[in-house]
Amino acid sequence: MLARHAAGTIACTIEGKVDEPFGPTVTEEMANASAGQQERMRYLCAMLGLTDCLGHVRYQLHHRTVSALIEGDRFHAADAAMIVHSFSPERRWFADFAAFVELLGGAVEEGRPAVVGGLSKRLILGWACGDQAFRLA
Repeated sequence: MLARHAAGTIACTIEGKVDEPFGPTVTEEMANASAGQQERMRYLCAMLGLTDCLGHVRYQLHHRTVSALIEGDRFHAADAAMIVHSFSPERRWFADFAAFVELLGGAVEEGRPAVVGGLSKRLILGWACGDQAFRLA
């Protein structure tokens, strides 16, 4: 999704969650990875400014965040954002999100987006809590 704001255009990706995890960790994803999958992981890490992707961090967070950066580059956006829209009343998997943000050099603060610099554009990472009234039973 693209949107406009005071500083220009922002490319956003949204990762919707209820109780399911962010998929396998990088270590789990790479355990039986083909040469092509290993190359893709190196690409994702490079796009995120990482020389080494830590194994305990969730692969899906890497992938979704890089998608925002790619789309931001494609549309010449000033910024990119990856937002987790969680409908979990227990905020399940927030610790995984926080570990990812910290890996990228951001600071996790309740109710505030984290801003990461030093990439192809400014990256904003956020956690939004969905209203339980809209949660499907």
